[in-house]
Amino acid sequence: MSQPLSRLSIQPQIEVRHLGLQEYNSIWEKMRNFTVQRDSTTRDEIWLVQHPPVFTLGTNGKEHHILNAGYIPVIKTDRGGQVTYHGPGQLIAYLLIDLKRRHWGIRQLVTAMEQSIIDLLAEYQVKGETRRDAPGVYVAEAKIAALGLRVRRGCSYHGLSLNVDMDLTPFQRINPCGYEQMEVTSLRDIGMNISIKELELMLPHYIIHNLSVSESN
Repeated sequence: MSQPLSRLSIQPQIEVRHLGLQEYNSIWEKMRNFTVQRDSTTRDEIWLVQHPPVFTLGTNGKEHHILNAGYIPVIKTDRGGQVTYHGPGQLIAYLLIDLKRRHWGIRQLVTAMEQSIIDLLAEYQVKGETRRDAPGVYVAEAKIAALGLRVRRGCSYHGLSLNVDMDLTPFQRINPCGYEQMEVTSLRDIGMNISIKELELMLPHYIIHNLSVSESN
């Protein structure tokens, strides 16, 4: 069940960084370096970022799911999953979490991420749903948030992307997440008029709340 934002608080052991618009490769390298260099005392972090237009292909990605990349670069990355699109107007939350320290499996992290988006949508009386066959969050069967993770040395990086107010046409150049003709939507298209700046303040609260709920179960 969604919790009103006023009741949620940022836990001091998780650092939230607001990084603005950044090239994908630069952030990817920084995530990997952070994960390699961290130790058992390193605080978990959430990085909030937007990327210039880019298609990313996961470790299981099949290139035939890229129908026509055109002018948009394609980057083969080390997260799980197939192909997705990132662009301005999409808020990305990268979760650098020590799963080993929490005694978690990756499923718990995925559940916490999905529930965070569902809770955010519920605050605006919008019903978000998950699918067993395709991780992420959907509204009326259209994908509004995508997930992709990598775990190294017991720690996660990569994370989730939420379509806020963006040009969705590049998704027509791919089979999103490897599914032909998968519909994709955004907060703007479902009538949620909320800015990236507002979401950068709100989304971490929901994520950290659900990380805490999962940790206590």
